[in-house]
Amino acid sequence: MLLASAVAYLAGIATLRRRGHRWPLRPTIFYFVFGLGSYAWISFGFLGAYSTELRWAFTTRIALLLFAVPALVSLGMPIALARVALTGLPLRITNAVVNSRVVRLFGNAIFAPVFAVAVFLVFLTPFAAVLRESPGWEWTITVIAPLAGLLMVLPIAAHAVIRTGLFITIEFLLAFVELLLDAIPGLLLRLNDTVLDHAPAILGPLPLWFPNALHDQHLSGDFLWFIAEMADVPVLIFLFIRWMRHDKREGKKLDELTDEQMEALTRAHLNAPR
Repeated sequence: MLLASAVAYLAGIATLRRRGHRWPLRPTIFYFVFGLGSYAWISFGFLGAYSTELRWAFTTRIALLLFAVPALVSLGMPIALARVALTGLPLRITNAVVNSRVVRLFGNAIFAPVFAVAVFLVFLTPFAAVLRESPGWEWTITVIAPLAGLLMVLPIAAHAVIRTGLFITIEFLLAFVELLLDAIPGLLLRLNDTVLDHAPAILGPLPLWFPNALHDQHLSGDFLWFIAEMADVPVLIFLFIRWMRHDKREGKKLDELTDEQMEALTRAHLNAPR
């Protein structure tokens, strides 16, 4: 995934250069250092190495792959690069994917928090031990989690979805509800005094710093709660900025109306059927 993503991005930059254009250096650095770099650090670093043995490393890795990596990848503007570098059928396919129902569904402010909470609630079941201890599931999660996160940030990164003022207001309110929803799985892991995944104890000698199973679960809840809540802060800031910009555009349109147009608009509003 790292190699394919890096080659595709560099191919887009090379295509622009052949046409006599230059892609900015800043998004390139963001893409490779923060985007692909964070994916490599999470997958090959401490979290990836101890994900099978430690519950908190497993849950933290999934949370970061789902929230942090896609957000950092989007700083490199890969969709914008694809749209200016591609032509013909590849460009039409890219636009079709970005504007597809699946991407709009995952980027919806109602669906995204419910999806994230549903994923985290799996950590409260014995299936979490199956996912953690199975090499096949480990590799699948490493691929699926960041892709699902990208689907949630694509509509924002590509500015592909046009929102009305009412929908922006609803999104803003739902973002506050999401703060509460995201805390539920982490709190349940932290406050429960029984090991919920029922995984058998690890055989053989363990490092002295390894926590016991219950403390491992509590640490998992702590980190999961912190990451989920921190991931909501940039979303709230973005929604607030988008709300202000939309209100400014709407106000500018009304200011440009003449007195006669404003009177006609007011009369049409008052005479509209209730």
